[in-house]
Amino acid sequence: MTSPKPDNITYHQKSRLLEISFNEGSNFKMSAEYLRVHSPSAEVQGHSLDQAVLQIGKENVKIEAIDPVGNYAVILRFSDDHDTGIYAWETLYELGKNQQTNWENYLERLRAAGHERKL
Repeated sequence: MTSPKPDNITYHQKSRLLEISFNEGSNFKMSAEYLRVHSPSAEVQGHSLDQAVLQIGKENVKIEAIDPVGNYAVILRFSDDHDTGIYAWETLYELGKNQQTNWENYLERLRAAGHERKL
């Protein structure tokens, strides 16, 4: 089976949600903050699991541009000047599918590091 591909990608500026529908029928709404703190870039993920950098203070980040990368990905350009993550379709699908678990893990990592989200 091939990986799901997006049918539609829409960024809702007011709510700061990226909505993605995939050709297998799923639809995900992910916040700009969620996508920013889970960027697939080496700057965020590091080059190994123990090198990941906890992203702090991204509550108000916005997506300023969505640039296609061939037929397999997009680069999301954020208002904090982060633009080095290439979000492959599979990455976006997995981020959407595992959003609740990923978000809870992120919040726990923030707490463990002594930080709170500021809204």
